[in-house]
Amino acid sequence: MDLTRFKTLSFDVYGTLIDWETGIWNALQPLLSTGGREIGRKEALETYGEIETAQEAETPSLNYATLLAVVHARLARHWGLTVHSGLHERFGASVPDWPAFSDSAKALAYLKQHYYLIVLSNVDLQSFNASRRKLGVSFDAVYTAEDIGSYKPDPKNFRFLFSRLQQDLGVEKAELLHVAQSLYHDHVPATQMGLTSVWIDRRFGMEGQGATKQPDSPPKVGGHFRSLSEFAAAHRATIDSAEAPAAS
Repeated sequence: MDLTRFKTLSFDVYGTLIDWETGIWNALQPLLSTGGREIGRKEALETYGEIETAQEAETPSLNYATLLAVVHARLARHWGLTVHSGLHERFGASVPDWPAFSDSAKALAYLKQHYYLIVLSNVDLQSFNASRRKLGVSFDAVYTAEDIGSYKPDPKNFRFLFSRLQQDLGVEKAELLHVAQSLYHDHVPATQMGLTSVWIDRRFGMEGQGATKQPDSPPKVGGHFRSLSEFAAAHRATIDSAEAPAAS
Protein backbone atom coordinates (compact mmCIF):
# COMPACT_ATOMS: atom_id res chain seq x y z
CA MET A 1 0.00 0.00 0.00
CA ASP A 2 1.24 3.47 -0.93
CA LEU A 3 0.96 5.34 2.35
CA THR A 4 1.72 8.65 0.65
CA ARG A 5 -1.58 8.70 -1.27
CA PHE A 6 -3.55 9.57 1.86
CA LYS A 7 -4.02 13.09 3.17
CA THR A 8 -5.47 12.28 6.60
CA LEU A 9 -5.09 9.68 9.35
CA SER A 10 -7.99 8.99 11.71
CA PHE A 11 -7.02 7.29 14.95
CA ASP A 12 -8.64 5.11 17.48
CA VAL A 13 -6.93 6.24 20.70
CA TYR A 14 -7.47 3.73 23.50
CA GLY A 15 -5.64 0.55 22.64
CA THR A 16 -3.82 2.23 19.74
CA LEU A 17 -2.15 5.33 21.21
CA ILE A 18 -3.00 4.92 24.89
CA ASP A 19 -2.19 1.63 26.66
CA TRP A 20 -5.71 1.13 27.93
CA GLU A 21 -5.15 -2.49 29.00
CA THR A 22 -2.46 -1.43 31.47
CA GLY A 23 -4.66 1.48 32.54
CA ILE A 24 -7.70 -0.74 33.05
CA TRP A 25 -5.71 -3.41 34.88
CA ASN A 26 -4.19 -0.86 37.24
CA ALA A 27 -7.56 0.81 37.87
CA LEU A 28 -9.17 -2.56 38.67
CA GLN A 29 -6.74 -3.35 41.49
CA PRO A 30 -8.81 -1.83 44.33
CA LEU A 31 -11.76 -4.00 43.26
CA LEU A 32 -9.74 -7.15 42.68
CA SER A 33 -7.98 -6.84 46.02
CA THR A 34 -11.30 -7.25 47.83
CA GLY A 35 -11.90 -10.73 46.44
CA GLY A 36 -11.22 -14.02 48.11
CA ARG A 37 -9.99 -15.57 44.87
CA GLU A 38 -7.22 -14.48 42.58
CA ILE A 39 -8.31 -13.02 39.24
CA GLY A 40 -5.46 -12.75 36.76
CA ARG A 41 -4.88 -10.08 34.16
CA LYS A 42 -6.02 -12.24 31.24
CA GLU A 43 -9.35 -13.13 32.85
CA ALA A 44 -9.92 -9.59 34.14
CA LEU A 45 -9.30 -7.90 30.79
CA GLU A 46 -11.33 -10.39 28.75
CA THR A 47 -14.27 -10.13 31.15
CA TYR A 48 -14.00 -6.36 31.07
CA GLY A 49 -14.02 -6.37 27.26
CA GLU A 50 -17.18 -8.45 27.06
CA ILE A 51 -19.05 -6.36 29.63
CA GLU A 52 -17.92 -2.98 28.27
CA THR A 53 -18.94 -3.95 24.72
CA ALA A 54 -22.38 -5.05 25.92
CA GLN A 55 -22.83 -1.87 27.95
CA GLU A 56 -21.91 0.37 25.02
CA ALA A 57 -24.53 -1.38 22.88
CA GLU A 58 -27.17 -1.12 25.62
CA THR A 59 -26.57 2.55 26.49
CA PRO A 60 -25.03 4.20 23.40
CA SER A 61 -25.65 7.76 24.59
CA LEU A 62 -24.23 7.29 28.09
CA ASN A 63 -21.17 9.43 28.84
CA TYR A 64 -18.04 7.26 28.82
CA ALA A 65 -16.91 8.09 32.36
CA THR A 66 -20.36 7.16 33.64
CA LEU A 67 -20.37 4.05 31.46
CA LEU A 68 -17.06 2.95 32.98
CA ALA A 69 -18.57 3.27 36.46
CA VAL A 70 -21.51 1.10 35.38
CA VAL A 71 -19.13 -1.46 33.86
CA HIS A 72 -17.16 -1.54 37.11
CA ALA A 73 -20.34 -2.23 39.08
CA ARG A 74 -21.26 -5.03 36.65
CA LEU A 75 -17.77 -6.52 37.03
CA ALA A 76 -18.16 -6.49 40.81
CA ARG A 77 -21.47 -8.35 40.54
CA HIS A 78 -20.00 -10.79 38.01
CA TRP A 79 -17.17 -11.67 40.37
CA GLY A 80 -19.38 -11.65 43.47
CA LEU A 81 -17.53 -8.71 45.04
CA THR A 82 -19.18 -6.08 47.24
CA VAL A 83 -17.66 -2.59 47.31
CA HIS A 84 -18.96 0.93 47.97
CA SER A 85 -20.27 2.97 45.04
CA GLY A 86 -17.41 5.44 45.30
CA LEU A 87 -15.09 2.77 43.93
CA HIS A 88 -17.20 2.52 40.79
CA GLU A 89 -16.99 6.28 40.29
CA ARG A 90 -13.25 6.19 40.90
CA PHE A 91 -12.86 3.66 38.10
CA GLY A 92 -15.01 5.82 35.84
CA ALA A 93 -12.63 8.73 36.41
CA SER A 94 -9.48 6.66 35.76
CA VAL A 95 -8.93 7.43 32.05
CA PRO A 96 -6.56 10.36 32.76
CA ASP A 97 -4.27 7.88 34.54
CA TRP A 98 -4.05 5.45 31.61
CA PRO A 99 -0.52 5.66 30.13
CA ALA A 100 0.45 6.32 26.53
CA PHE A 101 2.41 3.67 24.66
CA SER A 102 6.08 4.60 24.71
CA ASP A 103 6.26 5.16 20.94
CA SER A 104 3.03 7.15 20.49
CA ALA A 105 4.25 10.73 20.95
CA LYS A 106 7.35 10.38 18.77
CA ALA A 107 5.51 8.58 15.98
CA LEU A 108 2.65 11.09 16.03
CA ALA A 109 5.12 13.99 15.82
CA TYR A 110 6.58 12.44 12.67
CA LEU A 111 3.20 11.65 11.10
CA LYS A 112 1.97 15.19 11.82
CA GLN A 113 4.54 16.43 9.28
CA HIS A 114 2.76 14.49 6.52
CA TYR A 115 -0.92 14.17 7.41
CA TYR A 116 -3.90 15.77 9.08
CA LEU A 117 -4.36 13.84 12.34
CA ILE A 118 -7.90 13.08 13.47
CA VAL A 119 -9.31 11.35 16.55
CA LEU A 120 -12.35 9.04 16.36
CA SER A 121 -12.69 7.70 19.89
CA ASN A 122 -15.18 5.85 22.09
CA VAL A 123 -14.69 8.22 25.03
CA ASP A 124 -15.97 11.58 26.23
CA LEU A 125 -14.13 14.80 25.46
CA GLN A 126 -13.06 15.49 29.05
CA SER A 127 -11.42 12.08 29.35
CA PHE A 128 -9.69 12.47 26.00
CA ASN A 129 -8.36 15.93 26.85
CA ALA A 130 -6.51 14.41 29.81
CA SER A 131 -4.96 11.80 27.49
CA ARG A 132 -4.16 14.34 24.79
CA ARG A 133 -1.42 15.88 26.90
CA LYS A 134 0.39 12.52 27.01
CA LEU A 135 0.41 12.33 23.20
CA GLY A 136 2.21 15.63 22.66
CA VAL A 137 0.64 16.55 19.33
CA SER A 138 -2.06 18.93 18.16
CA PHE A 139 -4.86 16.98 16.47
CA ASP A 140 -6.66 18.67 13.60
CA ALA A 141 -10.07 17.41 14.73
CA VAL A 142 -11.43 15.33 17.61
CA TYR A 143 -14.67 13.37 17.31
CA THR A 144 -15.80 11.36 20.33
CA ALA A 145 -18.72 9.09 21.19
CA GLU A 146 -19.99 11.98 23.30
CA ASP A 147 -20.28 14.11 20.13
CA ILE A 148 -21.89 11.34 18.09
CA GLY A 149 -24.23 9.68 20.58
CA SER A 150 -23.07 6.13 19.85
CA TYR A 151 -20.07 3.87 20.27
CA LYS A 152 -18.04 2.09 17.61
CA PRO A 153 -18.60 -0.34 15.92
CA ASP A 154 -21.84 1.50 15.16
CA PRO A 155 -21.46 2.69 11.52
CA LYS A 156 -23.01 5.99 12.64
CA ASN A 157 -19.61 6.94 14.09
CA PHE A 158 -17.88 6.49 10.75
CA ARG A 159 -20.62 8.31 8.83
CA PHE A 160 -20.13 11.19 11.27
CA LEU A 161 -16.38 11.07 10.59
CA PHE A 162 -16.82 11.20 6.80
CA SER A 163 -19.32 14.06 6.96
CA ARG A 164 -17.33 16.21 9.36
CA LEU A 165 -14.01 15.70 7.59
CA GLN A 166 -15.54 16.86 4.35
CA GLN A 167 -17.08 19.90 6.05
CA ASP A 168 -14.15 20.80 8.31
CA LEU A 169 -11.10 19.94 6.20
CA GLY A 170 -12.37 19.22 2.69
CA VAL A 171 -11.10 15.62 2.98
CA GLU A 172 -12.84 12.85 1.04
CA LYS A 173 -13.09 9.23 2.20
CA ALA A 174 -10.57 8.07 -0.43
CA GLU A 175 -7.98 10.42 1.11
CA LEU A 176 -8.49 9.00 4.61
CA LEU A 177 -6.62 6.11 6.27
CA HIS A 178 -7.97 4.75 9.56
CA VAL A 179 -5.35 3.62 12.11
CA ALA A 180 -6.54 1.36 14.91
CA GLN A 181 -5.89 -1.63 17.14
CA SER A 182 -9.39 -3.06 17.54
CA LEU A 183 -10.54 -5.35 14.76
CA TYR A 184 -14.03 -5.46 16.28
CA HIS A 185 -14.63 -1.76 16.99
CA ASP A 186 -12.74 -0.24 14.06
CA HIS A 187 -11.65 -2.50 11.24
CA VAL A 188 -14.91 -4.40 10.78
CA PRO A 189 -17.04 -1.26 10.32
CA ALA A 190 -14.27 0.47 8.34
CA THR A 191 -14.16 -2.45 5.91
CA GLN A 192 -17.95 -2.55 5.62
CA MET A 193 -17.97 1.16 4.75
CA GLY A 194 -15.18 1.00 2.18
CA LEU A 195 -12.63 2.81 4.34
CA THR A 196 -8.99 1.71 4.08
CA SER A 197 -7.45 0.91 7.46
CA VAL A 198 -4.20 -0.31 8.97
CA TRP A 199 -4.01 -2.54 12.01
CA ILE A 200 -1.69 -1.48 14.85
CA ASP A 201 -1.47 -4.89 16.49
CA ARG A 202 -0.46 -3.90 20.01
CA ARG A 203 -1.19 -7.41 21.27
CA PHE A 204 1.11 -9.10 18.76
CA GLY A 205 2.44 -12.32 20.27
CA MET A 206 0.28 -12.07 23.40
CA GLU A 207 -2.11 -14.75 24.57
CA GLY A 208 -5.87 -14.16 24.55
CA GLN A 209 -7.97 -11.32 23.22
CA GLY A 210 -7.32 -8.78 25.95
CA ALA A 211 -9.89 -6.07 26.64
CA THR A 212 -11.15 -6.00 23.05
CA LYS A 213 -13.96 -8.25 21.84
CA GLN A 214 -12.98 -10.29 18.81
CA PRO A 215 -15.02 -10.25 15.58
CA ASP A 216 -16.68 -13.38 14.27
CA SER A 217 -14.40 -13.33 11.22
CA PRO A 218 -11.24 -11.26 10.60
CA PRO A 219 -11.81 -8.15 8.47
CA LYS A 220 -9.62 -7.12 5.57
CA VAL A 221 -7.03 -4.53 6.56
CA GLY A 222 -4.76 -2.50 4.32
CA GLY A 223 -1.67 -3.06 6.43
CA HIS A 224 -0.52 -4.81 9.62
CA PHE A 225 2.02 -3.23 12.00
CA ARG A 226 3.04 -4.24 15.50
CA SER A 227 3.42 -0.66 16.74
CA LEU A 228 2.86 2.93 15.71
CA SER A 229 6.60 3.41 15.35
CA GLU A 230 6.67 0.52 12.86
CA PHE A 231 3.89 2.21 10.88
CA ALA A 232 5.77 5.54 10.89
CA ALA A 233 8.93 3.76 9.78
CA ALA A 234 7.03 2.22 6.85
CA HIS A 235 5.92 5.68 5.78
CA ARG A 236 9.46 7.02 6.11
CA ALA A 237 10.77 4.14 3.98
CA THR A 238 8.21 4.96 1.30
CA ILE A 239 9.32 8.60 1.27
CA ASP A 240 13.00 7.65 1.15
CA SER A 241 12.39 5.21 -1.70
CA ALA A 242 10.52 7.84 -3.71
CA GLU A 243 13.31 10.39 -3.21
CA ALA A 244 16.20 8.02 -3.94
CA PRO A 245 17.90 8.73 -7.30
CA ALA A 246 17.24 6.18 -10.00
CA ALA A 247 20.08 3.81 -10.80
CA SER A 248 21.98 4.77 -13.95
